[in-house]
Amino acid sequence: MSHHCTDDQESVRDGNLSARPAAACGTVAIVATLDTKGLEASFLSDVIVACGRKTVLIDIGTSNSEVRVGTATEPGGGRSASPAELLKQIAETTRTNVADLLAAGAISAIIAVAGGKGSAVFGEIVSDLPYGFPKLLVTSARPALLAELAIHNDIILYPTLVDLFGINAFTARVLENAGRAIAAMRYVAAKQRRERKIVAITAFGVTTPAVNQCMARLAEAGVDAIVFPANGAGGRKMEQLIAAGEFDAVLDLTTTELADELLGGTASAGPDRLKAASRQSIPQVIAPGAVDMVNFGPPTSVPEQFRGRHLYSHTPYTTLMRTTPAENAAIGRLTAERLSQAQGPATVLWPAKGVSDYDREDGVFRDADADKAWLDAVKDNLMPHITTSELNCHINDPEFAEAAVTWLLKQLCHGGLSCADV
Repeated sequence: MSHHCTDDQESVRDGNLSARPAAACGTVAIVATLDTKGLEASFLSDVIVACGRKTVLIDIGTSNSEVRVGTATEPGGGRSASPAELLKQIAETTRTNVADLLAAGAISAIIAVAGGKGSAVFGEIVSDLPYGFPKLLVTSARPALLAELAIHNDIILYPTLVDLFGINAFTARVLENAGRAIAAMRYVAAKQRRERKIVAITAFGVTTPAVNQCMARLAEAGVDAIVFPANGAGGRKMEQLIAAGEFDAVLDLTTTELADELLGGTASAGPDRLKAASRQSIPQVIAPGAVDMVNFGPPTSVPEQFRGRHLYSHTPYTTLMRTTPAENAAIGRLTAERLSQAQGPATVLWPAKGVSDYDREDGVFRDADADKAWLDAVKDNLMPHITTSELNCHINDPEFAEAAVTWLLKQLCHGGLSCADV
């Protein structure tokens, strides 16, 4: 099957749209290395066009790239690049041009057909696209790469299980399904001015009661709440969406990801955690939800230096380690250092009777001294313009949720912003 453009296709080389204008807002962008996946891309385009959508082909192949693959500077001033450098350059160029297509209203969905390298490039290309913008990847890449892509973006993954070498009885089934699926999706941009305020909340199983109470109280006030699991991927995505201006405030009840960041647990959200809200100058409530624990996998996965520590099997696949007073102090210092950058309203709430369901009276992780070490470090390192409140309750008690939401609503509803009667 030929992969030249039909009347319903446009062609893009390394993300550069041809002189002919792209089709209207129903257009689906197809990303592929046309030198190796041309047949698959053309087949996919035919399926999408048959469903009533237009397509634009975006070539991320390296065979015609202006930068040649090599390892050294070539005679006569020519430049060469390693394969990794070349792929990075293609990804950066294409990411910019895809963003331009979206800004111009020229595309409303994007799909890729790729192997391992192409899948990695696609992950970079769509990294700046809005949450909810349809992104579908048909791929023969290894599962580990797909898991990494899923951590960083809301890509819909469609593993082929067989390799992509042209059109056959197996690949045709996958491409037909993928084409019909993406043809049924389109992106509608969020309103510039929302009718209801939206708050981001962090949650863990051991702070779920607090989250449920906060959500109910916010709903009564006419405020929507979006919950993110504090499992590493959730915190990263929340920070990205805060930076993109998706939220009006943050109720960061569960900051356990900082414990994993400092101690090498599996739920680290990386070094950008607890930064975006400060940069966006939006109100934020910070609480030490689940900072009494660090997450590891099965018991055999716990690092050797922690084998003698206070461990608890949360599930057969999750082992929790109780943090010590010294570790909680370090987590508190990190919290204060990052929160001190806040330009907007911010406050810290501390529950004296425990920070998780496991850290309550007679709980397996109850350690009041360790919890207090977090608070002392926060107070010692926090800038004076940020308030701290000590509450004589557990984090999952109703009075804690009430205090957190009451403070937040005062910030959101200040100055005539639309909120229900609070």
